[in-house]
Amino acid sequence: MCGICGFISRKCITKSQLKTMNDTMVHRGPNDSGEELFDAAGGYHVGMAHRRLSILDLSMLGHQPMHSCDERLVIVYNGEIYNFLELRKELGDYPFRSNCDTEVILAAYLKWGISCVNRFQGMFAIALYDKETDDLYLVRDRIGKKPLYYWLDGENLVFASELKPIMAYPDFPKTINQSIIRRYLYQQCVNEPYSIFENVYKVEPGQMLRFHQGKIKKRKYWDIAKVYAEKKQEHVGTYEEAKQELKGILKDSVRKRMIADVPVGAFLSGGYDSSLVTAIAQDINGSVPVKTYSIGFNEERYNEAKYAKEVAMHLGTDHTELYIDESAMYKMVDSIPKYYDEPFADSSQIPSMLVAELAAKDVTVVLSGDGGDEFFCGYNIYDNVAQAQKLDVLGRLTYGVCKMPPFQKMGLFDRLPFRVQVVAGNHDKETKTQLGGRTYIKAIDRMLAGGDVPYKFPIEAKYGEKNWQERRMLLDEETYLPGDILCKVDRASMKYSIEARCPILDVNVMEYSYRLPHKYKYANGVKKRILKDIAYDYIPRALLDRPKVGFGVPLDKWMRGPLRAQLEEMCSVEVLKKQGIFDAAYVNGFISEYLRTGDKGPASGANYSKVAWSFFAFQQWYNEYMR
Repeated sequence: MCGICGFISRKCITKSQLKTMNDTMVHRGPNDSGEELFDAAGGYHVGMAHRRLSILDLSMLGHQPMHSCDERLVIVYNGEIYNFLELRKELGDYPFRSNCDTEVILAAYLKWGISCVNRFQGMFAIALYDKETDDLYLVRDRIGKKPLYYWLDGENLVFASELKPIMAYPDFPKTINQSIIRRYLYQQCVNEPYSIFENVYKVEPGQMLRFHQGKIKKRKYWDIAKVYAEKKQEHVGTYEEAKQELKGILKDSVRKRMIADVPVGAFLSGGYDSSLVTAIAQDINGSVPVKTYSIGFNEERYNEAKYAKEVAMHLGTDHTELYIDESAMYKMVDSIPKYYDEPFADSSQIPSMLVAELAAKDVTVVLSGDGGDEFFCGYNIYDNVAQAQKLDVLGRLTYGVCKMPPFQKMGLFDRLPFRVQVVAGNHDKETKTQLGGRTYIKAIDRMLAGGDVPYKFPIEAKYGEKNWQERRMLLDEETYLPGDILCKVDRASMKYSIEARCPILDVNVMEYSYRLPHKYKYANGVKKRILKDIAYDYIPRALLDRPKVGFGVPLDKWMRGPLRAQLEEMCSVEVLKKQGIFDAAYVNGFISEYLRTGDKGPASGANYSKVAWSFFAFQQWYNEYMR
């Protein structure tokens, strides 16, 4: 786990300037750093820089930028190739000098070309320059576990793992991409391919970019819609056969992620996914206890630590838990923009940072259960989606009646109960599974003008899936998972220089999930059916069966309490007019009304904590980087 940055440009900056860019990411790689500059064809200059968190081959043989044995290639790379040992055996004619996976990437490229990425199982963000062809490749892993940004400045390109190095590049304009702010306020993150800055983009999951002489070509080497369409044709056997096969794939995935030359532990929330991953890891470790970590909260409605402790005791792990009070979470608020250098408003980032801080005292690598909800139907929204599909015909009829002239004139639709409005107003075929949000959208429409990026993701038809649950899962895998969940985990773990590995996001697990009949994932209201049944092989059902909790933060209490003065200052008419982004008068009134009305539930229109917190996080980021 590391940080990378660099450029290919007709403007040559100094090595000192490149080092300044690189050192903005010291938290991503505290063990080593390297910067190199060299000339390329067509008057271009290339810079490559790397911050290293040593995981495999801790010697200087793993130093980056790394060159191929023939000096043709230069690479900087962030991530892990979990099957690098198997690939290395296929590349036996290459004169390896190290025992790290970085050199395997170079050898694989020399043998198979850039299509070698199809053979990689892992998480990665790669920048590779081929001196012979004068190509710079930027490649991101299939599901977007590792981040990779790039700035296109005319015929020049600057890339980095985070936005901070790009902001540190000489003469970077830092022009805010105002067209994305409305979607950010609604979704609480900035999704691929956009960034908060104009002309700065994210390499999309499963995408590779080729930059040659000022021109860029993009290609998807792993596309969710296409892979899903192919894999669902490959049938599996009976439920029990599928369960055993998936269990074997998960074991292999966990085993590969336990390979490291540094201590390995696991995040353990007590939920199904983290408990299953931990159970398999402990089974692999045998009599040696796996180190596990969980955070406990004094507020009962947020606390899962007691369940995690019971699971840890059953499995025999070396468990560490830390109970924190609200003040410990609150102290994290000011550090959010420094490590999430783009507006990001998923408040579970705060407890995620706290559990990462706890684990970092003992280990450098942690296993996590991310991906189980998206690939095996675990979120509560999937219940709502199933219900909405059953009511879809009735909803369309209701909408048609409301649009009849006499009923439209009397505003019948707006008088319907909120839940009925959601179903009746859901008539866009491209966003059928993206329910709700009418009140939020109306508010955000008033907060700022313009923006051609839609609030929701109008891409559902491409999945060719009639089952709304499956369609929404695919959508979440393509949008919510990389844009929110994986971004959150990456920044939270890298703040404390630890590497988070997600066995459920192994390519073999993801692709096998596409082969499963939907009833193996969701049946009779039971979500994650097959994962739960595998978990029960390791852990008694009584320790796992309970309502989903998740990391929570008392946002309303904070914004109406200790953050109130800060929020009021952020929304003052004077500040907003000077900023020139928001409708100053409306936003001031909107936030003031939110603070005044108290918690009456989002459906009432009185509580807009989601929008208010997104606004707060944006202003916090703005104050850190733009003022």
